[in-house]
Amino acid sequence: MNQITDELLRIISSFKDGTFHGAYNIREDGQCAGRQSSENIQIDSKQGAPGLEIHIKPGTRGETVYIPACVTHAGFDDLVYNDFFVGEGADVIIEAGCGVHSDGEEEARHNGIHRFILEKNAHVVYKEKHIANGAGSGAKKIDPVTDAELAEGACLEMDTVQLGGVTTTTRKTRAVLQKNARLVVRERIMTNGDEFARTDFVVRLEGEGSAADLVSRSVARGNSRQEFASTIKGNAPCTGHSECDAILAENGTVLAQPGLEANHVDAALIHEAAIGKIAGEQLLKLRTLGLTSEEAEERIIQGFLK
Repeated sequence: MNQITDELLRIISSFKDGTFHGAYNIREDGQCAGRQSSENIQIDSKQGAPGLEIHIKPGTRGETVYIPACVTHAGFDDLVYNDFFVGEGADVIIEAGCGVHSDGEEEARHNGIHRFILEKNAHVVYKEKHIANGAGSGAKKIDPVTDAELAEGACLEMDTVQLGGVTTTTRKTRAVLQKNARLVVRERIMTNGDEFARTDFVVRLEGEGSAADLVSRSVARGNSRQEFASTIKGNAPCTGHSECDAILAENGTVLAQPGLEANHVDAALIHEAAIGKIAGEQLLKLRTLGLTSEEAEERIIQGFLK
């Protein structure tokens, strides 16, 4: 594992003391830089395609599996397929994350396609951080795809963060929920300069009592552009909520397109979208406490994305 990977891991994952505690797989420039399974979590290489199969035994509780991926130079396009099979009644944390570093003029890209199969009453907290850095002028791209199938009573909580530096990103999430299943998404995105970010959610609520709560918070600075699209399809007695909150700074632009499709009389669906600049009274209040305008704006943005 090279030094750039080590530095990226400390930003995007719980690699603070130079190691992972539990099951893990470290992907570096398309190769495995380290792997460890546990008694209840088995990590194997995928057959016929780049990626992993992660099997979590039924009833597993209190464990974490780490699957970070790093691209450390220009001219590299990384594609990986990771499948998670989470057994009945398991309650675990899955910590992913991607870092792309480039000092060259060629494009560097990571595309992670993750599939989650949650059995009855399984609970997963999925954490994902993305960042790009390096002095290179080449594009730094991260394009994650998430497909989730939630059986009866299963719950998937997704906490996803884009920290900055990513030239373009398209983030696609598809989920199908059965009876009493629940999906909770908390997304936070920062763009700057000429960066572009698109989020695309499609959630199908197929089972009685299923529920989805999708919340995206973003800040578009510089000349960056963001697009948010979400579709919640209520095909049974269910509840669905979609929310997009965005702050504009400088010349940033945001397009929000929340959508609802109710196909059952007892599907209760709602969406919200709010886009605007930082309120002047907020800046004034912090400036009276001794902060400069720039410091006040940064403090407000960090609190908004927290």
